[in-house]
Amino acid sequence: MRLDKFLKVSRLIKRRTIANEACDAGRVMVNGRTAKAGTEVKTGDIIEIGFGSKSVKVEVLDIQETVKKDEAKELIKYL
Repeated sequence: MRLDKFLKVSRLIKRRTIANEACDAGRVMVNGRTAKAGTEVKTGDIIEIGFGSKSVKVEVLDIQETVKKDEAKELIKYL
């Protein structure tokens, strides 16, 4: 699955366009490398997102095309 779509589906970032902009600005890293929006995400990958002075680091547990809001937190594990 594309990185920008995963960020939206997992509810880490609210909209896909904002996820795209974050990737273009270099604020999203996958497994320690700066990632583009089209980067493929697999289970086990570590995603790090910089929000201003804060940073969020998560591990991908599962990948699904669509999930309900309540089940979205089961896709990731905060590190």
